[in-house]
Amino acid sequence: MSKDILIRGGTVLTLGDRTANLADGDVLIEDGRISEVGVGLRSRRAEHVDASDRIVMPGFVDGHRHSWKTLFRNLDQLTDGQNVLDAELSPDDVYAASLVGLRGALAAGISTVVDWVDPPKSEGNADALRNAQRDSGARVVAVLSSSLEASSIRAAADPNQAFVTTAFGAESTDTEDVAREWGMARELGLRIHHHVDLNDETRGRVDELGRMGLLGEDVTLCHCSGVGDSDLAAIGSAGSTVVITPASEMAGGKGSPPIQRLIDNGIRPGLGVDSESNAPGDMFAQMRAVNSIQHAGMFDLKLSGKAGLPQLLTTRDVIKYATSGAARAVGISGEVGSLERGKWGDVLVLRSDLPNIHPVNDPIGAVVWGMDTSNVDWLFVGGEPKVRGGELVDGLEQTLQLARSSHRRLVGRTTRGEEQ
Repeated sequence: MSKDILIRGGTVLTLGDRTANLADGDVLIEDGRISEVGVGLRSRRAEHVDASDRIVMPGFVDGHRHSWKTLFRNLDQLTDGQNVLDAELSPDDVYAASLVGLRGALAAGISTVVDWVDPPKSEGNADALRNAQRDSGARVVAVLSSSLEASSIRAAADPNQAFVTTAFGAESTDTEDVAREWGMARELGLRIHHHVDLNDETRGRVDELGRMGLLGEDVTLCHCSGVGDSDLAAIGSAGSTVVITPASEMAGGKGSPPIQRLIDNGIRPGLGVDSESNAPGDMFAQMRAVNSIQHAGMFDLKLSGKAGLPQLLTTRDVIKYATSGAARAVGISGEVGSLERGKWGDVLVLRSDLPNIHPVNDPIGAVVWGMDTSNVDWLFVGGEPKVRGGELVDGLEQTLQLARSSHRRLVGRTTRGEEQ
């Protein structure tokens, strides 16, 4: 059981619908959950954390990631060489990649990761990924890909765990297959996540799913670059949600996320990382990317003489896309995403006394525009410290060693293959 924690004297950004932000406030975590947010809180049994010159906010929620690809960080693009490595991943490689990816997320202030279980189909790979998710210390929504055996999905489906819950990841594009897959997910009581990468030939397919009565509030659509107006209207009317991964989508050739068109249809997206092979693994980068995309689009229209343009996104909009909005988009807003009584004690403490953002004119603006992972001071998940003083609490060297060993094996296999 986690210790009680009293975080005192910080600028508290609750980002909740029922709790105000506080210029100088406290957050009390008892039995792993937030019991009170206010001023002058006291607790005799709690460990005290001094949040002076700090910003206290919910841990980030990464709405879409493939952690098993982490060993391929910073490759710039998905190359044929990487595809060869994908096929050769062993369970040890998958475990090491996912563990270093998820612990890297913690170090970046991300408390919840929606992580797809879709590694290459070698025996034991999916189990290795699930083990890494459980061992990482992060709060994980494990999205079980439909590429897995149906019996495996049924056996693993358990929506009632605390730190690693399950959802369903649909991969099919054929509407009949989608209907079958989504039906199985609903029988199991699992939320549905679905990749949506549309083009001129497939535009309108989401609208078709809506007309078939398949869309609903239990559906999260990922990416959505290239969707048509009828698709967006169908998503909005059905109450389905969207997660975009702006840095990865632009660098990986999926196009710019349709942020303004989403907003125009009443859809407030969550943000995610996707793959670190061609995108940063932190939410600071995603917030800046989506803000810049929308601002650039509006300024281009203004320069071309257009009038009556939509308002620019604000930092208050965007910080919610990475916290409470992302939690809502993946169906866990009742548990995480804001600092409110009864929610899990997933709390991020950020240093505001560093030269990259000091002096702080606006705390939310400082988080969105100025901060990066160097500002992460503390991260609690369920009241348990995962980052303390900017460093992972435990397991760092072991995690790095596992990643190094797997990387050396993969590089060795590739080198031997080229010599033959």
